[in-house]
Amino acid sequence: MSDVRARFHNEMAALEEALLGVADQAEMMVGLAVEAVCLPDMDLAAQVVQLDVKIDQTYLDVHNRWMQLMALQQPMAGDLRMMSVLLHLNTTLERMGDQCVNIAKMAQVTYGLPRSETIIAHIREMGDLVRPMIRTGVEALVRRDLDEARLLPAMDEPVDRLNRNMYKEVVDCGPDPELLEWATRMMLVARALERIGDQVVDIAEQTAFLLTGDLMEFNDDSFSGGQPLGG
Repeated sequence: MSDVRARFHNEMAALEEALLGVADQAEMMVGLAVEAVCLPDMDLAAQVVQLDVKIDQTYLDVHNRWMQLMALQQPMAGDLRMMSVLLHLNTTLERMGDQCVNIAKMAQVTYGLPRSETIIAHIREMGDLVRPMIRTGVEALVRRDLDEARLLPAMDEPVDRLNRNMYKEVVDCGPDPELLEWATRMMLVARALERIGDQVVDIAEQTAFLLTGDLMEFNDDSFSGGQPLGG
């Protein structure tokens, strides 16, 4: 029986390692997608799309391996929480890759349109904020560090603020129809980056669940301590 449990824990560890590799890839994709929009660079945009194909393949592989583990084992307590976190993380990272593709597609459909350097700087700043969030969220999970996980809502706040303020920059582009078309698409880029930030906070919430057994919502009012859902 101990050999069976050891194999189970080894396979869980292998699934986690595979997903941490996807998180590293997602962080890289955010940088590539933002550069694809800001330069603009169609080769980078195409590279993001290709990288997402790999994430989708890993998603399916992890999902299938997860299902096999659940069929063969009956995890309880901490093991069951870990299996839940792995399934949730797999879905979250796949969606994060999709958001990067959305950004890359905006680079493609706006190629050749006039641009605003102010908005470009805005997008770059959001990307520069989101990438460290991904790294912090991953490290919190790897180290099983609840305090580090609780840093994510504060890191996400400026991303949310920049996303909310993007419309002001877009309005300034109104007199030029082509520039306005480009700027409107950049609102979608900002929204995608904001969603990635939210997804990283979701990873932090899953880390808290793994460590405490409570599903916590790290919102603006309660992130310092976490608020159990339904509490």
